[in-house]
Amino acid sequence: MALAWRGELARRPWWVNAILAFCLYMTLIYVPWDLFWKPLDQDDEVWFGILFSGVAAKLGAALHWIVYAALSYGFYRLRPWVWVASAGYLVQIAFSMWLWNLLDPHGQGWVGGVLSALPFLALAVLLFRRRATPAA
Repeated sequence: MALAWRGELARRPWWVNAILAFCLYMTLIYVPWDLFWKPLDQDDEVWFGILFSGVAAKLGAALHWIVYAALSYGFYRLRPWVWVASAGYLVQIAFSMWLWNLLDPHGQGWVGGVLSALPFLALAVLLFRRRATPAA
């Protein structure tokens, strides 16, 4: 069994395995908790830099669940579309981080927005460039 897992993990670079593990965690643990156990009055979701609360946040969590489940499948099966899809999703996250920092009273302004967006943009570039690699 351990040998099979080593072979499976060897199919991807370590950083792609880390992304797969994160997507699986979000799909199997965090988003179901967020959807089904987190109280409605405590639920917040951010999409495109806009903070949603209550029922709108639950609907956003359902969308997050779909995204993370699709990315989990794509990274596990190394589907060709996963590289561009995940890069696009990360660009959306980077934009959201930047915009939220500008618009929210608790945000850190322009500089904080850029600094929080940069890691997501860097990872998006890595994933987008990975799509051109024939072997995953």
